[in-house]
Amino acid sequence: MCRIWKAIAAVALMMVVATSCSKPNEPNDGGNNNSPNDSIVDNNDSIDGHDYVDLDLPSGTLWATCNVGANSSEDVGDYFAWGETMPKGIYDWKSYKYGKLVNERNRFELNKYCTDSLFGVDGFVDNLSVLEPIDDAATANWGKDWRMPTREEWEELYQKTICTWTTQNGVKGRLLTGCNGNSIFLPATGFHLDGELICIGLGIYWSSSLYSGSPERAWSFHFDFENCHVCGTYERSRGQVVRAVRVGQ
Repeated sequence: MCRIWKAIAAVALMMVVATSCSKPNEPNDGGNNNSPNDSIVDNNDSIDGHDYVDLDLPSGTLWATCNVGANSSEDVGDYFAWGETMPKGIYDWKSYKYGKLVNERNRFELNKYCTDSLFGVDGFVDNLSVLEPIDDAATANWGKDWRMPTREEWEELYQKTICTWTTQNGVKGRLLTGCNGNSIFLPATGFHLDGELICIGLGIYWSSSLYSGSPERAWSFHFDFENCHVCGTYERSRGQVVRAVRVGQ
């Protein structure tokens, strides 16, 4: 039934010139749907004062309806460096929590979440590849029942939902709809680099997963009006937003 539902929904989306993440080479009209009811969820629930949605995902993962630090689904919320739990004014290596700048080498060296001695302070390696709760912005700000999604959970989200570029209450972003009809809206957020907010037409959301092949980076979910994908090329010192998840009962 789920496959039949997705097929019907895909045809409907094509009729309104929408685009799905499963078809990244078919851009839509850039999001001209201004309906305020695009992502109304009939079956949402709440814990610790934060709403979440069951999208009928195979893993049972439940997704929050807004970003950490946000007051609504269209609100961008707070920006965090990867592994930090508080927003700040400048996002760069000088202010980053886990490591130090080595001037004579003209580089930043890590002292936590390091899988390669070439990147660690004095060859430091701890082989931690997923954020611990103390360093998880979702857990730190929303409580123990919440955490940041892993790389695999982001991949499941966009592979198992219909992902449409749209405009909701004047805000551009992606609407991700599960085969049960429930959905979440991810606003385009941009990211902070040094003291500037740039690329505001993009959505760039942290995962909790380190990019082990180059541990000064972490995996993120990235999207624009044409496509979306999980990418591991973003430096941990950048300021990006967080969407929280929790495990189903």
